Amino acid sequence: MIAPLLLLIDIQRDYFPGGRMPLVGPDAAADAAAQLLAAQRSHGGAVVHVRHESPSGFLEAGTPGAEIDSRVAPAGDEVVVVKHAPNAFVETELDDLLRARGVTELIVAGMMTSMCVDATVRAASDLGYTVTVAADACAAPDLSFAGTEVPGASVHAAFLAALGSAYARVAPVAELI
Repeated sequence: MIAPLLLLIDIQRDYFPGGRMPLVGPDAAADAAAQLLAAQRSHGGAVVHVRHESPSGFLEAGTPGAEIDSRVAPAGDEVVVVKHAPNAFVETELDDLLRARGVTELIVAGMMTSMCVDATVRAASDLGYTVTVAADACAAPDLSFAGTEVPGASVHAAFLAALGSAYARVAPVAELI
């Protein structure tokens, strides 16, 4: 059986302080993702990085904000999948790549919990993958709806709770390494 593949989603500089859309706790999430990545590499596990690119503005291709954070930068033969939608499977080679490698299990970390992580995890589950989300290696923004402000920590918790109820196992990095 092939070990779970680590899928790192959109840990890009625009989500950090000084970027175009800073999240709540991105540095702590990137540090946790870096621990997970180091453990995966030390065991010879497969890693795929996902990078979101937009034509202009936020996560704009070719800008510093679109760069993957140095703590989790690709190394060696690690694949980088470029996407243009929240779901990393939409109009990308991700599913074909995973199936060609015989991957059936994923560990997911990244940004944003409430958008690209959520969309990708749900799609992965729907496609038949067994998914684990590294809870503390993800981050979310503060949001608002109908005059109600929702702190990023609450957004993060709500999305992880939803994913954990039907789509994925949700666990901290310390439990996964």
